[in-house]
Amino acid sequence: MTPADERHTTDIATLLSRLGRRSVVLVGLMGAGKTVIGRRVATVLGLPFTDSDHEIEAVSRMSVPELFEKYGEDEFRALERRVIKRLLRNGPQVLSTGGGAFMNAATRGAIVRHAVSVWLKADLDTLMHRVAKRQNRPLLNTQDPRGTMQRLMDTRYPVYGKADMTVHSRDEPKEVIAGEVVSALTAYIEEEKCKKPAQ
Repeated sequence: MTPADERHTTDIATLLSRLGRRSVVLVGLMGAGKTVIGRRVATVLGLPFTDSDHEIEAVSRMSVPELFEKYGEDEFRALERRVIKRLLRNGPQVLSTGGGAFMNAATRGAIVRHAVSVWLKADLDTLMHRVAKRQNRPLLNTQDPRGTMQRLMDTRYPVYGKADMTVHSRDEPKEVIAGEVVSALTAYIEEEKCKKPAQ
């Protein structure tokens, strides 16, 4: 192991120690890369990775689009809130959440109490390029998906801005963005330590 590798291992161990039982929660719009980046961050940190949408599908035995179609968005959000609250008790982990999860005040409160939150912020062109590859986005089943996405950005970005830190998701390798997430986490935890009153 090189000296650089040793320093990296020590830095990760320190980060995990200060994180304690808290999870790292990724928030942001569909297409921001929460699952792809989240998996990579989990690998770097040696933590389990969980996708709240996948957990919801496992619990309900229905896909997210099917849940939206059968029960509507309000019922889906209620289920999402319960699932995320349960998942947060299983920390530490890296948890990616659905685009609307952080908009719910109760879910945000649970994240504040049990996790450190990271907003993966992406611009409109990046998001549209990514979501165009998948057809399972219920909120974009409209005549004007781009306009819908812009309205979601206008509504949600001020709330996502309440996350503990922001990392810009863009057209870079996932390893680069994941590295920036880990760096942001390290800086946040260090600042948090400095703010704590001396014992």
